Order: sequence, then C-alpha cells, then structure tokens
Amino acid sequence: MPPKFLFTKEQIVAAALTITRRAGPAGLTARALAAELGCSVKPIFSLFKSMEDVQQAVLTAADALYQAAIETEMRRGDYPPYKASGMAYIHFAREEKELFKLLFMRDRSGEPIVEDRESIRPLLALIQKSLGLSEDAARRFHLEMWLFVHGIATMLATSYLNWDDALISDVLTDAYQGMRYRYLEGSNHAGN
Repeated sequence: MPPKFLFTKEQIVAAALTITRRAGPAGLTARALAAELGCSVKPIFSLFKSMEDVQQAVLTAADALYQAAIETEMRRGDYPPYKASGMAYIHFAREEKELFKLLFMRDRSGEPIVEDRESIRPLLALIQKSLGLSEDAARRFHLEMWLFVHGIATMLATSYLNWDDALISDVLTDAYQGMRYRYLEGSNHAGN
C-alpha cells in the first residue's frame, strides 16, 4: 500500500512561499519549512527529492504570482497597457519584496542567460502599434524602459525609495516620452 501523505505538494509550496515572503530565499530551509507545517521533514521529502526541488517550486509559484499581477494591472485599465506592465512590476516589488528579489535580484551567474523574445512579444506589439517601430527597435525601446522600471522597482524592494504611485507614474511618463522623442523625432537629428 502506498504511503499516505500528510500534505500535498501545493500545501508545502504554499508554506514555502509564506516563509520566503517573510524571511527571504535564505530563510527557506527544511527545518523552517517543517516548523511552518508543524511536522518533521519527512513529509516534505516524501514529495520532494531535495530542498532544491522545493526552491524551484517556489520560484515557479512566485513567477505565477508575478504573471497574475501583471495581467490584473493591465486589465484594470488605470494606465495605458504598456505603462500598466511597468507599474505592475513596480507594485510587485513594493508589495512582494522578497518574491521580487527571488525572481529579479538573485545571483544568476550559474544560470544560462537566454533571450526570451516570445515572453515579451505582447509588450513589443504594444510598442510597435503605438510608436510604429520595427520589432527590433521596439525590443530595444522595451529593454531601455525596463532598465528604468527595474531601477525604481529595485529601490522600492530594498526600501531605498518610498515613492507613491502618482510620482512613479509621472517619472515613467517622462522616461517614456524622452525615449519616444529619441526614437521618433530624435532620429531625424543624426549624431544625437
């Protein structure tokens, strides 16, 4: 007869997310997870091979939460769709500091860096439609905007800044308009 599990994988991942939100990725240990669940480590390792597997499941779950936050913000309609994606990224950094750090501020030196144009294709389409840029120019525009957005988000995630949404929206508009000028009107002035 197969063993009866005290917890499901989903329950273990939910507990692991709770720990990560509270104590960051370094706080997610087998002992801490067992304490959160109120059990020994045995039930954890009956469903996961290692803590690396648990950490990978947490990474996947955190990304799902992030993707849901982006979709929600873009559907809400408070901002134009492209700006909404940046605002959602920033909101996620402010509201889910440790999950943001896990997703976007972890050491990636051991990970292969792969350009995933497919995942940003909807954003590129928004830029192409609103600015009339080629896909390659839209990608470059997006990468430059993302660096700006990521900077704000990182400063919020590390509590370096405490800007409100109105100020964030204004500075994103300023950056967007400046880049818009550079890509459209500015391109008429060679050497700028």
